[in-house]
Amino acid sequence: MPISEKDLMQIVRELLEAEATCRPIDEISQRYPGMTIDDAYAVQIKTIDEKVKAGSVVVGRKIGLTSKAMQALIGIDEPDFGIIVDSKVYREGEAIPAGSMRVPRIEAEIGFLLKEDLQGPGVNVVDVLAATAGVMPLLEVKDTRLKTLKPNIIDAIADNATSGIVILGGKLTPLTADIDLRLVGMIFEQNGEIISTATGAEALGNPAEPVAWLANKMGRYGITLKKGEFVMSGGLTKALEVKPGSSFKATFDRLGSVSALFK
Repeated sequence: MPISEKDLMQIVRELLEAEATCRPIDEISQRYPGMTIDDAYAVQIKTIDEKVKAGSVVVGRKIGLTSKAMQALIGIDEPDFGIIVDSKVYREGEAIPAGSMRVPRIEAEIGFLLKEDLQGPGVNVVDVLAATAGVMPLLEVKDTRLKTLKPNIIDAIADNATSGIVILGGKLTPLTADIDLRLVGMIFEQNGEIISTATGAEALGNPAEPVAWLANKMGRYGITLKKGEFVMSGGLTKALEVKPGSSFKATFDRLGSVSALFK
């Protein structure tokens, strides 16, 4: 049974308050045990709607849980998605206050900038590549508004897929015949030390695949991926803990690099 409109708005108010004050709330799914994944997305979408009413602008979308191992661990068979507003995007070179987030963890991804709308159902990888103006390196800092650090899928989705902030790289690379996103290599550094490496294939075998999934999934909720929005295709490595004074850099073969500094 879907949650009531009254309960939905109560959860939305709690999430907005938790974000504003950096004081977490109890797990939503425990207080509303009948919640479904559709209910959780309804909470997420309504929370973003409230932000837009207050002046925020939707600029991008995120895809999480693109690792089959993570999906199996959580007990699902598909990724999840979140919505990015303009206030959550930081510039390279800008000292980012780590204290503005509860438990920040950072990961490197490939982002897609759309030159055409994408509306599911029926979107595939070819459609995604044709609708892409270019790809860019980016960093996502994950965070949560919940007390638990290991939310289940209902709580994670309601909490905007544990989205925190985004740092976009400064180079946009058009997709040409000689760029195979599956084979694009990446090195991820923390404080100048290489911590991990990966290829684009870590994102469901092809970074364009999660974007196609997203267009089809959001189509179920009447949402179109818009021209000019960026789409984060999913983390390629294990997320790293962020502490004040730490710096991170992801360097991608032919796509350039992106870095972040935290204070």
